[in-house]
Amino acid sequence: MCNLYNQTTAKEAMRRLMNFTQDLTGNIEPGEVYPDRMAPIIRNGAGGRDLAMARWGMPTPPQFLAGRKTDRGITNIRNTASPHWRRWLGVEHRCLVPFTAFAEPDTAKGGNAWFTLRDDRPAFFAGLHVRGWTSVRKLKDGATTDDLFGFLTTEPNALVAANHPKAMPVILTEPEDWETWLTAPWTAAARLQRPLADDVLELQAPDR
Repeated sequence: MCNLYNQTTAKEAMRRLMNFTQDLTGNIEPGEVYPDRMAPIIRNGAGGRDLAMARWGMPTPPQFLAGRKTDRGITNIRNTASPHWRRWLGVEHRCLVPFTAFAEPDTAKGGNAWFTLRDDRPAFFAGLHVRGWTSVRKLKDGATTDDLFGFLTTEPNALVAANHPKAMPVILTEPEDWETWLTAPWTAAARLQRPLADDVLELQAPDR
């Protein structure tokens, strides 16, 4: 699953694409994003769209926390039929996660395989988010209250499957799909949980 991505999209470029009305981010540092780190998301707000920062890792299903003192979060969401995730499938919990490239473990050769959009078109992960979630992410920090996000995965396309056959992120490249994800009923938005066409991505030099 994808536990590393790169985000270098400038804030002004995101504004032109999504026309967000509130910028709640402050300074966005471009670069690699790892689990439990802060990263920008675009979400529905009270007066329009918000560009906000959130912590990568949605709340873990309780059955997987037995005996644990911390919840480091779930970065990738596949089973949207699960009762744990169903409560966050409405438009108030959907978001778009800007990215430039993403990494998948290269199960055949080791290390990471990096994937980018072939023609540099703008793209977003189809994400879910929750505001003000209190949990213990790290023992040394104790309980903290955070805005959290994760993104959906699906079966891989042929290019990703050659390196990582289990899954790939749900990637949206078309403005109408961005709008559907942020505004449509779940029955319509759910159809976007599908692999990207094989010819839209390209493989970068391996990271080993």
